[in-house]
This record gives sequence, C-alpha cells and structure tokens, in this order.
Amino acid sequence: MSGADQRMPEVASVTAEECRDMGDVRAEIDRLDRQLVALIAERTRYIEAAARIKPSADDVRVEWRIQDVLDKVAVSAGQSDLPIEIALPVWKELVERSIAHEAVVWRSIRAGSDGESGDQSTGAG
Repeated sequence: MSGADQRMPEVASVTAEECRDMGDVRAEIDRLDRQLVALIAERTRYIEAAARIKPSADDVRVEWRIQDVLDKVAVSAGQSDLPIEIALPVWKELVERSIAHEAVVWRSIRAGSDGESGDQSTGAG
C-alpha cells in the first residue's frame, strides 16, 4: 500500500462515556473496526516484506520474536487499560495467522525461482 492509499483516522463522534444509546456505541465500534482493519493490513505488508527478505523457510517462524511481540503487547495492554485476557489471545491468533501467511508468501516468492525451495517446510504449521 502506498502512502497515497493511507487515510487519516476517523475521529470519534462521542467518547465511550458520552454514548447515550446503542446506536452511538455501534457507530464508534464500527469506526474503530475500520481503523483496526487498516492497521492490520499495514502490518501484513510488513509480514510480506519479511517473507521477501528472509533467506530460509526456517526463518519464517522465530520463537524468540513471537515471545518478544507478546511481551510488548502485554506491556502496552497494561498501559492502555486493555484487559490482558483480551489482548494476549487476540495477538497470539494474529501472530499465528501472520506466520502462516508469511510462509505462503515465502514459498510463493521462491516457487518460480528454482522450483526446489517452494517445496521446503516452513515450520509455520
């Protein structure tokens, strides 16, 4: 996604404390969901860049990095008053799905280059 494709985040019409009915709540949740989708899409472009850059299929799944990401999320969640019971399961799933996507992209990039590396195990499964 190019810089021209990025949009300014929508601004809340009302804060959570100012919501008066479920219409207000739903409108703000929908707004936030659109922003989350855009952020996850941007994150995915970096996952795809990692697939392009990493030299080996064994490099797709990096256990220390998974733990590093989850540790940072736990800290950020605590600082943002996001319950850890929400944050960690969401990020664990995001990380696992991202690894699976990266493995597919890694194989796809190399499938045309030598025919052999496209058959290698990724360690993402």
